[in-house]
Amino acid sequence: MTTLITICARGGSKGIPGKNIKLLNGIPLIAYTIWIAQQFAKQHNADIAISTDDEDIKQAALEFGLHTTYTRPALFATDTAGKIDTIFDLLVYEENNQGKKYDYILDLDVTSPLRTIADLNAAFKIIEENSEALNLFSVNPAARNPYFNMVEKKETGFYDLVKREGAILSRQTAPQVFDLNASFYFYKRAFFEQNNKTVFSQRSLIYLMPHLCFDLDHPIDFEFLDFLLTNNKLEFAIWKY
Repeated sequence: MTTLITICARGGSKGIPGKNIKLLNGIPLIAYTIWIAQQFAKQHNADIAISTDDEDIKQAALEFGLHTTYTRPALFATDTAGKIDTIFDLLVYEENNQGKKYDYILDLDVTSPLRTIADLNAAFKIIEENSEALNLFSVNPAARNPYFNMVEKKETGFYDLVKREGAILSRQTAPQVFDLNASFYFYKRAFFEQNNKTVFSQRSLIYLMPHLCFDLDHPIDFEFLDFLLTNNKLEFAIWKY
């Protein structure tokens, strides 16, 4: 069984300029993802590959032990480029470069670093043990629920619940829903052979994070995580050099 770990880090970022290499508790953000990738690779004899169009990101990755000869094509370096196509292009490149075909792909998102090696191992076991599954993504319990307190504009022009199914009178009785936290995704090679364009397939699984995890979309997110790290507020480690 072979596994490729992919790290996708585009150079352009409008929300937080240069965020992939922005210092977080004195360390470039991308280093946290490289570190966890290296821990998983050691345990599972996996390969690690990075997809970027930015030379500064390449240099930062190299400083933490990740070298690449791949440069992301301009086609996959825009705001509208799909993540699945980006991963697949890197996958094909690495399979040709390494002379092997990978059974599993683990994609680690640089901007959502709150994950542990225990998370990755537990999630990997879930998808390995399900022969029908094509992929798995990490989630957290959702703060809002479309069956209870999320609304959308309807065809009438008025607003109502996103999903109105029966009389749900409390959050506790609503069906359980989850937020994708964008931290990590496992794919079987077959996923990419079915022309999927999003992470949602007909055979997707989840890994429910047992701890805090969120994506760094806005400057305040970065400041909040920096505060948690510099003040040792996390109950788990995401960096151990």
